Amino acid sequence: MDWLTDNKIPVGRVAADGFDWLDANGAAFFDWVSDRLEAMIDAILWVLQTPHPLLVIAGFAALAWGLQRRWSVVALVVAGFLFILNQGYWEETTESLTLVLSACVLCMGLGVPIGIAAAHRPRLYAWMRPVLDLMQTLPTFVYLIPAIVFFGIGMVPGLIATAIFVLPAPIRLTHLGVSTTPPALLEAVRSFGATPWQTLLKVELPSAFPQIMTGLNQTIMLSLSMVVIAALVGADGLGVPVVRALNQVNTSLGFESGLVIVVVAIILDRMLRRDTE
Repeated sequence: MDWLTDNKIPVGRVAADGFDWLDANGAAFFDWVSDRLEAMIDAILWVLQTPHPLLVIAGFAALAWGLQRRWSVVALVVAGFLFILNQGYWEETTESLTLVLSACVLCMGLGVPIGIAAAHRPRLYAWMRPVLDLMQTLPTFVYLIPAIVFFGIGMVPGLIATAIFVLPAPIRLTHLGVSTTPPALLEAVRSFGATPWQTLLKVELPSAFPQIMTGLNQTIMLSLSMVVIAALVGADGLGVPVVRALNQVNTSLGFESGLVIVVVAIILDRMLRRDTE
């Protein structure tokens, strides 16, 4: 078998050369992207951290009522955030929520249009499918390497790594929703002279809305799963105490911070569950 290993395909070297070329020739672009993402992160952080925590909790409670119209969900949201406040993890929670909300803006803003385009162009989706498979199956730690190379240390590389890992979910689910619009419905609106834009806005997107909301729910849940990994590249949030607990073998700190992450996931899931069913 030596002949096979001696003629190793230079996958790693090609990838490294590609990253080096991008770093050398795309520095201005990456700086521009980093500045815009930092501005979005700072804005969300300001909204979550400047008001008193009880006002922020009241805002989430109002949002939960607007989405669900159930007092049980509102009570769960309030109780969950009060528990987080009681445990002393409010600042870390707002930082993690900032990462999650930023990932939602980035992934849904890119994923929904790409999913629509893929649904209208089967050949495009056939080309995209192996790329999406690669993005979902490649170990998440691998995303941290180019993120650090291009964006340094901090919240931005954590957001980029999260977005790469999460982006396939809204693309696939939007594609599923739009491509499964009932053909009879499409034929009916086209027979009345609807333009492609009218068909998309008034038929395909309303039909795909449950799948798109499922994509949003999956984006949130997958983003939370990246909180700890993002902390390894300097992203603030609930992943920091988890990593610290691992380094110190601190069971108390690890269980506290881990439970808070679970509480945040339950809150966000219950706020969106009705729309995704």
